[in-house]
Amino acid sequence: MITSVLCFEKRDGQVYYFHGNLPVFSHGEDDIKSFKMFTSQLIVNGSCKQVDIIRAFGVPPISMKRAVKLYREKGPPGFFEKKKATKKPRVLTLQVLDKAQSLLDEGKNRFEVAKELNIKPDTFYKAIRSGKLIERPLDEKKTKAKEV
Repeated sequence: MITSVLCFEKRDGQVYYFHGNLPVFSHGEDDIKSFKMFTSQLIVNGSCKQVDIIRAFGVPPISMKRAVKLYREKGPPGFFEKKKATKKPRVLTLQVLDKAQSLLDEGKNRFEVAKELNIKPDTFYKAIRSGKLIERPLDEKKTKAKEV
């Protein structure tokens, strides 16, 4: 029971919400996004208070506050948006990668290039393994050195 007129019941992996004796919403037991969306909607519409949801479900107060804030700012779609993961490189920027590649093309080894650019060797090796930088095989370096 959430309030005197609002209650819920878990049955067969679903959570059903009732207002009086009328079903108003249901979601899967493991569907956290729908749970947060609907309980926030109940709070914003004035059907219950945050403390009612916190007591009924054992939800941390800060989680409920965040969900209500999200509902007020973005509405129901805000709970189902995919978060944009836009990480920008901090050490290996495009300029650093270009400089590193030119040094590798000149025939310098990994350690020398990393040291010259003040990059940790592990960070530099990871860029080579991921394909961001291309290191020439040793035999190509030797033939290049002989040509000069």
